[in-house]
Amino acid sequence: MKLSTYAKKLGVTYRTAWNHFKANKIPGAYVLPSGTIIVPDGKNINGLTATYSRVSSSENKGNLLSQSKRVQDFCSAKGWVVSIVVEECGSGLNDSRKKLEALLLNKNITRIVIEHKDRLTRFGFNYIKKLWAGEIVIINEVVEDEKDLMQDFVSLVTSFTARLYGRRRTKRSTEKLIQELRNAS
Repeated sequence: MKLSTYAKKLGVTYRTAWNHFKANKIPGAYVLPSGTIIVPDGKNINGLTATYSRVSSSENKGNLLSQSKRVQDFCSAKGWVVSIVVEECGSGLNDSRKKLEALLLNKNITRIVIEHKDRLTRFGFNYIKKLWAGEIVIINEVVEDEKDLMQDFVSLVTSFTARLYGRRRTKRSTEKLIQELRNAS
């Protein structure tokens, strides 16, 4: 597609799109001998770009939508065409989030953009980054090691607390089931 069409598709001015082209921020874009700038559409040879946004509970739905918008705006500013937008409610400690699993298993996606590292996962981020074939772009990386360490500590305590309370609930459910079975006999 022409650069002007690309600019309209992204909702930016032609000048902004031209600046992205000049800064090599549009993968696969090239100039014809006539001077026309051609931009491959979203299904280019470099694969697809996806955004992933997550909040812990459905009570934060407003935060989820604004987070998703910020990530999409970042991609637009970089000149990346977002092909897939994933928004999910679920704990970062949960290692079986269906939407994230589908995203990581999609072979056509070569770039996932997230706002913070902990939006993808609380633990095991480096494993995902090393094992997943594509690129993971983090918009706001923690630059202070002490802050990152404190966040990991809080996540660890949260994880153990959740498991502890989960066990108590399971124990109460089991006791309730046994009591109902005894009453039925």
